[in-house]
Amino acid sequence: MTSLSFIYGVSLVVFAAIFDTTTSLQSRRHAALFVFGDSLYDPGNNNFINTSITHKANYPPYGETFFRFPTGRFSDGRLIPDFIAKYAHLPYWKPYLAPGQHEFTNGANFASAGASAIADNDPTVISLEAQLSNFKEVVSLLKQQLGDAEADQILRNAVYLSGIGGVDYYIFSDQYPNATESEMENYVQVVIGNILNVIKEIYALGGRKFAFQNVAPLGCTPLSKQSYNLTKTECWKDTQALARKHNQALVTAAKEFEIQLPGFNFIIFDYFTTLMNLQFNPLKYGFKEADIACCGSGTYHASDCGIGDYELCKNPNEYVYFDGEHLTDKANSRLGELFWEGGMNITAPLNMKQLLELELQPSEIKKFREDDDDGGATNDE
Repeated sequence: MTSLSFIYGVSLVVFAAIFDTTTSLQSRRHAALFVFGDSLYDPGNNNFINTSITHKANYPPYGETFFRFPTGRFSDGRLIPDFIAKYAHLPYWKPYLAPGQHEFTNGANFASAGASAIADNDPTVISLEAQLSNFKEVVSLLKQQLGDAEADQILRNAVYLSGIGGVDYYIFSDQYPNATESEMENYVQVVIGNILNVIKEIYALGGRKFAFQNVAPLGCTPLSKQSYNLTKTECWKDTQALARKHNQALVTAAKEFEIQLPGFNFIIFDYFTTLMNLQFNPLKYGFKEADIACCGSGTYHASDCGIGDYELCKNPNEYVYFDGEHLTDKANSRLGELFWEGGMNITAPLNMKQLLELELQPSEIKKFREDDDDGGATNDE
């Protein structure tokens, strides 16, 4: 009996060790998330750079609803990437530039308010190209800390989430108010081309799963309505047209990459359409006001939230927009949920949950690198 008790005890210890190891491996198996974008995604990176106050949200009333203090997010609370992180059991985003320790095995958020795909549009913020440089630094750190094999596994199964382009089109509309159809299309191709160049570089570093948020209905925001003296039912047609052209070109480009790049997986969240639905059917989604912003000055409260003499609503949860361009915590929550588990009419060909759960094999990356080393086709042609 004594020997049996001993064996039973040893078995329990071994089982516990195996269980702990398995649990540890499962906890590490979650997919990381790397985030690129502008003010719709920035968790406060601009707090740590020298840029104008209009590119920062580190003052009240930003952050008042959820965090209870301004974090640098352009909202009264969380952003769409925060809700994606919540559903994926990741921490709420800490800015990549924030000092202190970072857990890059969970990913990182590089987004910067005011960022654009065309770097020259505003050199005072962190352009998409500069965000890529920051990502490359993270890749180097992961390889140093974990070794190539484990780092490659993280990079291969990570999701690369991007939402950028809106700033480019606002700038173009301001600079070229009488642009022709051809000029618009050429500009869209430049923006898309710059985004694709970044995606190709991430792919070359091992990225295989890409999530795109398309451009907002830029002509329908409170800022556009106020800037062009529009009624509530109107949208500024030129900026709206640029957004539509961009979104169509993004779908085409992603599908081409799917054919050209082995193992390339993508989803596109139709932010344009879902936000239009919220804006033109607010009561259906639990909102009372979809045209006037909660915070700001002017006819639509579309400017200077937190700056100077501005007005602030009593209950942001009743509003779609918190300021002239950015959504409330509640609106971001609605859209984040749709991004996470929406149907094909909202996010396609998969939703974010399905993309994160998609586990890829290392053979595809190995093949790409061998082709590249041999001087063979790397699908960039």
